Amino acid sequence: MKYTKGTIGRVFLIKFEDQDILIDKLSLFANKERIKAATMIFLGALRKGELVTGPRKPVIPPQPNKVNFKDGWEVMGIGTIFANSHGPQIHIHSSMGKKKKVLTGCLRGKSRVFLVIEAVVLELKGIKAGKEIDPQTGINLLKII
Repeated sequence: MKYTKGTIGRVFLIKFEDQDILIDKLSLFANKERIKAATMIFLGALRKGELVTGPRKPVIPPQPNKVNFKDGWEVMGIGTIFANSHGPQIHIHSSMGKKKKVLTGCLRGKSRVFLVIEAVVLELKGIKAGKEIDPQTGINLLKII
């Protein structure tokens, strides 16, 4: 285990609107505000997208089990933003439901908002961390500096 200590900096309230691509809009926001480290919580709905619901098998490097969803799902989630030389690296886990179906996993790609997503972003100050590709797993993992 490794850790670092910091404080909460700026606090943002974001309203993502219908048809916004959640991760793209969040990345634009993080660039504009020059966010290097943050956490976020959100709730709302997603129209369609892709979720990774764990690995196909528990081996390293893992192969993701990808699930596509469509037709509007209620969603809540939590995520992190850590910048590296390629810009903001966004990692979101969410749980979503539609009728009696539930999906939980890592939100990916071009997932689109349905109607609205409300998010609170807490900037983390004094945190010495980033994301980089781990050579063993091939995954963009948190690195505490």
